[in-house]
This record gives sequence, C-alpha cells and structure tokens, in this order.
Amino acid sequence: MKLSKEAKVGILAVVTLAMLYFGFNFLKGSDIFSRSNKYLVVYDNVDGLTASNPVQLNGLSVGRVDRIEILPTRSNQLLVTLDIDKQIKIGQGSKAVLADAGVLGGKVIILQIKPSNTSLESGDTLVSGKEAGITALIKEKTLPVLNSVDSLTFNLNRIVKQFDRTGLILNKTLEGVEATTGTLQLTVGENRESIRRLMANLSSLSASLAETEKQVKPLLAKANTFADSLNALKLGQTLASANQSIGTLQQMLADINSGKGTLGKLKGDEALYRNVNGATASLEKLLTDFRENPKRYVHFSLFGRKEKKSAATTPAQSATVIVSDSTQ
Repeated sequence: MKLSKEAKVGILAVVTLAMLYFGFNFLKGSDIFSRSNKYLVVYDNVDGLTASNPVQLNGLSVGRVDRIEILPTRSNQLLVTLDIDKQIKIGQGSKAVLADAGVLGGKVIILQIKPSNTSLESGDTLVSGKEAGITALIKEKTLPVLNSVDSLTFNLNRIVKQFDRTGLILNKTLEGVEATTGTLQLTVGENRESIRRLMANLSSLSASLAETEKQVKPLLAKANTFADSLNALKLGQTLASANQSIGTLQQMLADINSGKGTLGKLKGDEALYRNVNGATASLEKLLTDFRENPKRYVHFSLFGRKEKKSAATTPAQSATVIVSDSTQ
C-alpha cells in the first residue's frame, strides 16, 4: 500500500510533536520511562518555588515539583504536588522541607523520611517544613549589626557636631588670643623705653640690696649678741621687783579709797573740796581783775618815787610792786 504525501506529512508531524513533548519533559527532569507517585504538601509561602524544581533525598534528586495550586478556601495557602520515584518508600509523618538550592538562588524540596511501619500511598499529604535559607540567615545576622551601625553612625554624627562646635569655640579663642597678642606687642612697643628704665632700676635695686645685705649682717650679729645679753639678765628678779612695786601701788590706792592719809582725806572730805573750789573761784576773779586793771597792782617808777595812795584804793590793791631802774 502506497502512502500519499499528505499521510507521510501527518505521520511526521505526529512523531515530531511526540518527540518535542517527551524531550521537553526529559529536560525538565521528569523520567518519562518510569512511573512515579504523587504526594501533596501544603505551604503558607513557597518563597519562589516553581514547577520542575527538584525533590532531593540525602542530596540525590528523586523527583520534581509537578504543579503548584492556590487554595482560596484555606486562606490562600499553596498546594504543591510532588512527583517522587515509586521506589522511594515514604513513611507516615515524613516531612517535605522547602530550602534554598544554593548560593545562586532557587528552591528545592528536601525529603526527611521518618521510619514507620505504615507507608504513604500516592495522593497522600506530607508534613510541610521550611528551612532558614541563606537570605534569612544573612538578615538574622546582619540586622543587629546594621542596628549597631546605625547607632554608631548616630553617635558619630553627634560627636562630629560637638567637634564642629568645639572648632568654632577654638577659632574664637584663637582669635581672642591673637588679638591679645597684638595688644601685648603694641603695649610693649609703646612702653619699651619705660621697661628698659624699669629693668635698669631693678638692676640698681638688686645692687643696693646686695650692699644693704652686707651692712645688715653686722647688725644681725650685734642683735644676736644683744639677745644673748638679754638672756643673761636675771629677768625673774626683775619681774619679782615689778610685782612688789605693783602690790605697793595697789595698797596705796586702797588707802586712798579708804580715806587714809592726806590724799585720802582730800578725796573723801567734801568741805575741803568746796573750800578748794571757792579758793579757785576767788583766784580766778583776782587774775581776771589783774589782767583787766594791771595798774592797780603794779606801779612803774623810773625815778624811784612812790605815788600816794589814793583814797579809792581797795585792800586788794595794797600789794604794790615798785620797779625801779637798777642804775640809779
């Protein structure tokens, strides 16, 4: 039977499509020549897991991810279907752990088979699990470091601000010191001659002090000799004599206060006191009259003649002093 060209083209197209299908599945990692069991795993988040990602057991690939479905009725959890070689006996309670495939990224499901007398059948559900990947570890380790770096940066910024303020203060201080230095230089320039004279006076004063020291040394030696002489005196006897004199004076004052002796009577006799006061008043009147009328008491005669007494002469005027020339 001879085939037409159209039949040959159809058979070639079918064979080509079959080869493409089986080749695509082979490249995805599926074994098209062997049977596999399907197991279900529910995850809250697959973290980038896609279909055809490998399923490994002890580092060996024993299957692949068949498909991923969302479950709207279960809070949008994700149902992952796994194609695992039927030769792998999975006990009840085994886990399917979602982990990182390596440093370059990607995800892989690692089987952790739990020994059990009861094996799971195709279509049963595995226990889900997640392993902290490199990214999570990096975040876990680097977040405290970043917080410390932020705190350190904040403290450094604060210290730098304080340094800026300190720099401003130092600049102002240096400006003040510079102005003070200029003022001092100007003052020294204006008073240079006075300073020179002052230094000359200080030199002269130093020389005078040296000369004075030479003159003072003999005086100090004499003072030491005088001090030795004072130490040689019998100060105890002198003090005893002074105490005896003071005791005598105290006895005299006690006698006066008690009215003994002339001074005591004078102190205690009020009549004597009044007589003395009267005599003092009369003497004062006499001196006043003598100062105002001296001619009543003193007569001057160059020739030695005496004037006759006037009838109006008072008894107080009877004491006449005649002053004559001694040459006559």
